[in-house]
Amino acid sequence: MRSSDRVSFVSSPHTMDQPPNGFAAGGFFKHIDGQNSSPPSVIVIGGGISGIAAARALSNASFKVTLLESRDRLGGRVHTDYSFGCPIDMGASWLHGVCNENSLAPLIRMLGLRLYRTSGDNSVLYDHDLESYALFDKNGQQVPQEIVTKVGETFEKILKETVKVRDEHANDMALIQAMVIVFDRNPHLKLEGLEYEVLQWCICRLEAWFATDTDNISLKNWDQEHVLTGGHGLMVNGYDPVIKALARDLDIHLNHRVTKIIQWYNKVIVCVEDGASFVADAAIITVPLGVLKANIIKFEPELPNEKLSAIADLGVGIENKIALKFNTVFWPNVEVLGRVAPTSNACGYFLNLHKATGNPVLVCMVAGRFAYEIEKLSDEESVNFVMSQLRKMLPEATEPVQYLVSRWGSDPNSLGSYSCDLVGKPSDLYERFCAPVGNLFFAGEAACIDHSGSVHGAYSSGIVAADDCRRRLSTQLGISDLFQVGKIVMREEMTEVMVPFQISRL
Repeated sequence: MRSSDRVSFVSSPHTMDQPPNGFAAGGFFKHIDGQNSSPPSVIVIGGGISGIAAARALSNASFKVTLLESRDRLGGRVHTDYSFGCPIDMGASWLHGVCNENSLAPLIRMLGLRLYRTSGDNSVLYDHDLESYALFDKNGQQVPQEIVTKVGETFEKILKETVKVRDEHANDMALIQAMVIVFDRNPHLKLEGLEYEVLQWCICRLEAWFATDTDNISLKNWDQEHVLTGGHGLMVNGYDPVIKALARDLDIHLNHRVTKIIQWYNKVIVCVEDGASFVADAAIITVPLGVLKANIIKFEPELPNEKLSAIADLGVGIENKIALKFNTVFWPNVEVLGRVAPTSNACGYFLNLHKATGNPVLVCMVAGRFAYEIEKLSDEESVNFVMSQLRKMLPEATEPVQYLVSRWGSDPNSLGSYSCDLVGKPSDLYERFCAPVGNLFFAGEAACIDHSGSVHGAYSSGIVAADDCRRRLSTQLGISDLFQVGKIVMREEMTEVMVPFQISRL
């Protein structure tokens, strides 16, 4: 790790016409003046993929960059765990849009990372095709595939009918409310018995995509995301190689929890928990939306009302994983095992990593309110609960030999999994959230208008913020535009040969 402009002082409230407490005026200006001949300096706050992308882009453009991360690791909500003896992504797992238009495509191809395609472009369940599931009822009987297919087709018709409801109403409403209207108008779409329970399972999968329940999902916006072509690919080796490649040789400070950000004249002072501070020409803030909503980081002066209201109005969803490693594979050779139930919250599903990676691992995925309830349990209680669900599907299920449990909702470094569109959100919400405030720039998955909630959206947002920062500092400091931020390339490794995606589906 390279050194940085770190200054120790005890921070306390101060007015903007006086230097921060602990800085003598002359000493502070001497500290600033001494940097005039140096490259522009930027502090990146947050070591998720958005922050690392911004830091990488600015570093490649010869800026002086310092990255501060509160955790003892990089990646943020991208977290590959190796304790099973194989890579397990406990956060983001997929590349949503396996195509060259995906901003992460060049890096993934160059690193030779394998993808397992779990769906095509037109899957009603987003990241999996209906044919890849084995669903079970409460008695452990597998649901016939013809019923799954029929319900899937009905579900697609129901969702299309909600678009008509949207066109007829000027005001937004919850997606579940629109579904009730659809059923009232179209009695033939109502399902009963086992078919109704399969429909609830489909709704459960929809809720997992948004990481929130249908009574929170906006009818106006649920289908407005720009989903790239190429289907969805599971990262076979996890996202960790991407993080490591982007972070190489950056000036990174782990275990540095930011508590205050001060804008003072044309400088930004970032204070961390141990009482130290860092000074730079600008800062790029990439901490999760949940952290901003919790007001953990104080701003001096306070952020403008339009920024604060945008932070408040954006939703944060939660999806957790309980990963289970077994000695033997006792489950069917399908991509997903699912349990149907009378309500979406009572449904469940397990991702079969053995199908995609060859490792004897099942990952139970829970979202929305159910995910919050799971976080109230201990790890052992969570595992016992999901194993009871698994045994209702597969009575011969053995005990796991290892397990991992994520807690993205209660983790103080995240306070949620990813952003979601709540009912009635203002039309200019994302623009206000993304807008710079002086020399402060904002990035992250929640700041990506077209691809929020995705890894490539977070990555792209970091690049955009880096370029905005570069242009502002070029003007402010009167430097030439030699400092260019463009596509990230690992310069010493790039070749002129286009490396294709390594994609499989068994």
